[in-house]
Amino acid sequence: MGTLVSVNVGMPKDVQWRGRTVYTGIWKAPVQGPVMVRRLNVDGDGQGDLGGHGGEQRAVMVYQTESYDFWSSYLGRDDLEPGHFGENFTVTGLADDEVCIGDRYRIGEAELEVTQPRVTCYRVGMRLGEPRMPNLLVAQRRPGFYFRVISEGTVRAGDDIVRIRRGRHELSVADVDALLYLPNRDIEQLRKVVDVPALSPGWQQSFRELLDSRECSAARASPAIGVEPGWTGFRPLRVRAVCRESRQVVSIRLEADDHGTLPAPRPGQYLTLRIAGAGEPAPLRSYSLSGDPAAGDYRISVKLEERGLVSRWLHSHIAAGSVIEAAAPRGDFYLTEGANPVALISAGVGITPVLAMLHALSAARSTRQVRWLHTTRDRETLSFATEVTTLIESLPNARQQVCYTKTQGRPGRETIAELGLAPDTTAYLCGPAAFMSDMRDALIAEGLEAAQIHSELFGALPPVNPGVVDGAARRPPHPPAGAPGTGPSVTFARSGISVNWSAGYGSILDLAEACDVPTRYACRSGVCHVCETGIVSGATTYVQPPLEEPGPGEVLICSAAPQGDVVLDL
Repeated sequence: MGTLVSVNVGMPKDVQWRGRTVYTGIWKAPVQGPVMVRRLNVDGDGQGDLGGHGGEQRAVMVYQTESYDFWSSYLGRDDLEPGHFGENFTVTGLADDEVCIGDRYRIGEAELEVTQPRVTCYRVGMRLGEPRMPNLLVAQRRPGFYFRVISEGTVRAGDDIVRIRRGRHELSVADVDALLYLPNRDIEQLRKVVDVPALSPGWQQSFRELLDSRECSAARASPAIGVEPGWTGFRPLRVRAVCRESRQVVSIRLEADDHGTLPAPRPGQYLTLRIAGAGEPAPLRSYSLSGDPAAGDYRISVKLEERGLVSRWLHSHIAAGSVIEAAAPRGDFYLTEGANPVALISAGVGITPVLAMLHALSAARSTRQVRWLHTTRDRETLSFATEVTTLIESLPNARQQVCYTKTQGRPGRETIAELGLAPDTTAYLCGPAAFMSDMRDALIAEGLEAAQIHSELFGALPPVNPGVVDGAARRPPHPPAGAPGTGPSVTFARSGISVNWSAGYGSILDLAEACDVPTRYACRSGVCHVCETGIVSGATTYVQPPLEEPGPGEVLICSAAPQGDVVLDL
């Protein structure tokens, strides 16, 4: 039996942090007397980021006095008081390695159930003035946990905590936390944890994805024959041919300059090119591969942009025999194998990655139902018309539709309805952001689930900065304020900016933020992998070792610094 030592609440507020405004409810303070615990919250309490905190599955945050004692010693601090870790209930006797997911407890008049460990969020580090804290909570197996409210009621400091039911499979909070965030996962534990009904849906989904990945890996006896690994850094590619597809679009076929074999890309991936001659330093741009992935060479198709430095140079100067540098094909927007129907939906030059998918379907003589929808201004701007028709006609269950916005207007739900999509269709979208947003809404309105819809966005990915409320005011990427750094060059390829590293930055993430490069993070301490970024070329080193390193060619920028000149897919 445990004891409720303190009940802590606090409403969200704006906090200035690292030049940003963060709206957060991490500041909690003890309250006296009876407090009502409701289905979504404790009276008087609130959360700033409801996407990651609060709600039915995370109504009450719990932390232990025993962990307070541990951290006071570990961090050498004597100022830690109830509420410092953002918890609603400070308790004694409910250790993370003893409490199990699904355990139910009676506290005062309320009945509560354990749903998941603490979310690894940077704001607990922000509250304690210790940026490593999310990492340390997991590494030291002291995350704390959340309750959902089974029966509402009042509680007060001093109430006994009585366990009234044990969770299925008796998986402890500490073990479940480690199963998600630490390496060397046990597949049997993964099978058990997805069978715990009390586990919150978000954690259920994460574990199902891990389980699927592990089982697929176990079933794969050997690497696919004929698929070579990509290369590291940049290598020279020679232009084999140039073909004009329309007034605005030119295709460029590339082969290995050393006449070697090029690894086959996945249909839908892209190349990052470094174009010497187009500027100083040589600018980098990424272009989707538009040809048959099994052709043995690469084809990119470039639209002429009025203010596009690189596209104007390519349209004016590229010719057979020219040599340019390219990084290996990359990207997680690609056609997946299966027998279910496929919808390939594009606008403008967004046709290129889905055209590669269409080539792959044709080459495989696929019997899948294929629906092709392309949007362009008019016939003069239509590229690849004959090529697409030939590919569609080679497939037994394919149909195409072209929408001309000049005469038909922008496509919407009615256009999607005309495709007659089956409920299990996987859709691939590429084009301007507004177009993809409209198409996603139309597809969902026609019955597709969000997980069935995949999209490719040119340029920088949208930021993921939980709690930050002033992101919309950021400027386009720019060199950081102050004297230029003297360290290695750091290039953010998607954002089109190169700057020199300075030891004044704690991590590459810090440098990216100083440049207003769109960033993605949650823990900022090497736990959650939200900041995982591809390394196009160069190498990095970790200033704070992550709990689990990402795969080859990837880096957690929240914990890393450049080891030399580096190009990042950011």
